Amino acid sequence: MDENRVATLLIVDDTPENIDVLRGILKQDYKIKVASNGEKALRIAQSESAPDLILLDIMMPEMDGYEVCKRLKTNYATAKIPVIFVTAKDETADESLGFDIGAVDYITKPVSPPLVLRRVRTQLSLYDEKRLLDEVVKERTKELDQTRLQIIQRLGRAAEYKDNETGMHVIRMSHYSKLLGLANGMSEEEADLLLNAAPMHDIGKIGIPDKILLKPGKLDEHEWKIMKTHPQMGADILGSDNSVLLNLARDIALTHHEKWDGSGYPNGLKGEEIPLHARIVAIADTFDALTTVRPYKHAWLVADAIDLLKQEAGSHFDPELMDKFLSIMPQIIEIKDQYAEITVEHLG
Repeated sequence: MDENRVATLLIVDDTPENIDVLRGILKQDYKIKVASNGEKALRIAQSESAPDLILLDIMMPEMDGYEVCKRLKTNYATAKIPVIFVTAKDETADESLGFDIGAVDYITKPVSPPLVLRRVRTQLSLYDEKRLLDEVVKERTKELDQTRLQIIQRLGRAAEYKDNETGMHVIRMSHYSKLLGLANGMSEEEADLLLNAAPMHDIGKIGIPDKILLKPGKLDEHEWKIMKTHPQMGADILGSDNSVLLNLARDIALTHHEKWDGSGYPNGLKGEEIPLHARIVAIADTFDALTTVRPYKHAWLVADAIDLLKQEAGSHFDPELMDKFLSIMPQIIEIKDQYAEITVEHLG
C-alpha cells in the first residue's frame, strides 16, 4: 500500500454505541466506513472502494459475524481482507472458531483504545507486507509464463518451418482461433489460452519425412498413412502434464484433423465428440492453409477459400462454428493482413 494513502476500516456492529466507540478511537488515523448488519458489510467489502481491514462484531441478528466472515473468505474478491472480531464473547472455543474461519485477531469488549490501535496497526502492516509479496510473486509468475509461452510459440513455428519458413501461419491461425473462440462466447482468459495452445497443433509434423511433407503432388496410400500419424505424434511429444495450457495443446494436436461427420483421423470422432477447441482450430488452420502459399500449392483467393469452407460446413466443420467464423470475416482479414507473409506473393 502507498505509504501516503490512508487505510480504510470497515466497522460492523448492530449497536450504534459500539460503532461510535470504535470510530472515536480510530478516526484520527484511518478512514472509517460502517455497517449495521452483515448484508451491508458484504456489499461494502465487495465494492470498488473495499476496506483494508474489517472490525466485525459476532452477535448480530439475521447474519452473525461468523457467517459474514465465512462469506468474505469464500469470495475471491474479499478473501484476503483481514478480519478482526470485536465481541463480548471471550470463551476459548469462540476464539478458536473465529480463527478457524479466517479471522486474524480477536478483541473483547469493552475495548481498550491503545489495544485496538495496536492490533489494527499490526494487522494492516502484515496485510501490506503480504500484498507486496503477492505483487512480487505475480510479477515473477508473469515472467515465467511469458518465457513458457515464447518457447511454445517457437516450437510451433519450428514444426511449420519446412513448409512455411516464416512461421507466420501459426501466428495467424492462433489469432483466428482466439477471435472465433470469443465469437462463440469464450471468456477472454479462455480465448487467450487457446491463442497460446494453438501454435502447437501440428508439432507432430516434426516426425514426418520431408519427402512426404513437402511432396508437390498428391500423396499415395502409403504416404498418406504416414502423414495421418502426425496428430498422435504431436500428442506424444506434448505428453501428459499438469499444465492446463500444455494439456489443451495436446488435445488440439491429437484431434484437430477429426471431422464433424466422423470421417477424420486419427480416431474417427464425430460431432461434439471432437473437443470444441480442436473444432475451432480446424477452421482457423484450414482457412489459413488455403490462403497461404506452400511448396506444393498456390494461395487461394479469400473468396474461393470461403466458398470451400461453406461447402464443408456440416461434413468437415462444425456448422455453427462456421457461421460464426464467417460473421467475423472482417476481423479475420485484418489479422491476415497484419501478419502477412513477407517473402511470398500477396495473398488475395
